[in-house]
Amino acid sequence: MLDLKQIRENPETIRDRLRKRGEYDIAPILELDRELRQLQTQRSQLQARSNEIGKQIGQKMRGGGHADDPELAELKAEGNETKRRLGELEPRERELKTQIEQQLLRLPNLPSETTPVGEDETDNVEIRRWGDEYLPQKTSIPHWELGEKLGILDIERAVKVSRSRFVALVGAGAALERALISFMLDRQIQAGYLEVMPPILINSDSMVGTSQLPKFAEESFHIEGDDLWMAPTAEVPVTNLYRDEILNADELPIYHCSYTPCFRREAGSYGQDTRGLIRVHQFNKVELVKIVPPENSAAEHESLVQDAEAILKELQLPYRVMELCTGDLGFGAAKCYDLEVWMPSSEQYREISSCSNFGDFQARRANIRMKEPGKKGTRFAHTLNGSGLAIGRTMAAILENYQQADGKNVRIPDALQPYLHREFLL
Repeated sequence: MLDLKQIRENPETIRDRLRKRGEYDIAPILELDRELRQLQTQRSQLQARSNEIGKQIGQKMRGGGHADDPELAELKAEGNETKRRLGELEPRERELKTQIEQQLLRLPNLPSETTPVGEDETDNVEIRRWGDEYLPQKTSIPHWELGEKLGILDIERAVKVSRSRFVALVGAGAALERALISFMLDRQIQAGYLEVMPPILINSDSMVGTSQLPKFAEESFHIEGDDLWMAPTAEVPVTNLYRDEILNADELPIYHCSYTPCFRREAGSYGQDTRGLIRVHQFNKVELVKIVPPENSAAEHESLVQDAEAILKELQLPYRVMELCTGDLGFGAAKCYDLEVWMPSSEQYREISSCSNFGDFQARRANIRMKEPGKKGTRFAHTLNGSGLAIGRTMAAILENYQQADGKNVRIPDALQPYLHREFLL
């Protein structure tokens, strides 16, 4: 959530920065804010007068005044009228605050000053590549075809059990998925992250706190009658563990890694992405979440990206790092890097991790603050997160990059062999 005070005091700056992301109108917020402040001024004046009337009545009563004293009766009448007017203002004040909050919840984060300006993904900037020496020498069979051929991926039966864009992993496929989860968690724990296994049914307050609501309600699975949502990513429950808390400075930084199943409707996505493991309704992911002091967030963001990259390097999967432009930036992110892994069957890089710095955007929505010793008041912490990594997409990349020339087996990356206790998948 953006800072209302910042919008009020620097409207043109806010407009200019939002314009880099698209068309967003802050005029309704400014108008509602003006009305609210006028009402608050009026209420403050009425409350002051009410207090003064109460004081005068008290003085007169202590001085021996009688109930039938005309002046005392006049004061009481004015006091009652003042309270009535105050009672009329309070509901409108609550209504205005709610309207302002709803307007603010629909505004995206301001892009970082260092985020490249652009209209869409074609304007994203490649930062670096890694692993060209590991690029396969020939175009591979698509992972979904290979998975079904090897008997480790059963899409037809999964659809029978659920519906389209769900998959079932069988035998060595299930073992590979489990090995990837353990491998990724082990590596991130070694890097200093504390593992968390959070609830995956989460309430609306949590979804609002990390900006999934109201913007992405249609993308999420909602359980009617319970006000619970299926977690779209571990970012939501893990970040919200600290909602409405004031953290001492010595508790920061907080680093968490978390494995959870994730659930997304993926509305509006069509074509090749809907085949196999790339874009499904249910998938597993290891997420990295950081809560840090504001002055450290830029450096923490770079190290978060490196922690996600380390997984790809150990698996020897070729990838590149892309910095997203303002037009492709996620709703809550101020700055974002995508890691894209090489997929031989389509001969292109595909996203496997998105690492975002949200600044105080999520912390303001979730009310996550920090207090420093010797300083008055509190300030909002900064939150960051990134995939470390998406398990299904990692499996897809392994199937395509490590398949044997005859398409009858897949070599296990060296880093995973201790988890699977073999060199080949079958």
